[in-house]
Amino acid sequence: MSKSQASPDSAATGAASPDALLFREGMSRVTAAVHVVTTDGAAGRAGFTATAVTTVTDSPPSLLVCVNTTSRSAQALLANKVFCVNTLSAEDQALADIFAGRTGLQGQERFTVGEWEKLDTGSPALATSLVSFDCRIAEARIIATHHVIIGEIVRIRLGERRPTLVYQGRHYQRL
Repeated sequence: MSKSQASPDSAATGAASPDALLFREGMSRVTAAVHVVTTDGAAGRAGFTATAVTTVTDSPPSLLVCVNTTSRSAQALLANKVFCVNTLSAEDQALADIFAGRTGLQGQERFTVGEWEKLDTGSPALATSLVSFDCRIAEARIIATHHVIIGEIVRIRLGERRPTLVYQGRHYQRL
């Protein structure tokens, strides 16, 4: 058995810990909605594509976002203390690639694609998003290689109901 695999018995008992490659392969099989997380303020306008977004509680309404500590956009988000999570429709795949850094567009250039508006925090909200959650940072901490950022939602803008862009098997899918 290779180091990147654990037997079912050892995985169940915790005797062997799977390595990062096995973990990433396993997570690639989990379907996740695709979001563009944006921020604006004194530290500048920035954004990144994320699938590591989930609800925390509805009282007060809050969610969390995970982003790599080496991300320039994460640094702006933390300094601005506000962000907007924009859930993408299947038609917004090009934006997902832009904000994932796959097209060569950087910083402010990324916002030349799409129609952007501002909500309460001033963070860019995508006009075509399925939903935008405008947030203020309630808590942030580093866990290993990532910032885990909890945002208290200050405003929700619902968009038109359309097919969602999801990521599964290292490819975008339409759901």
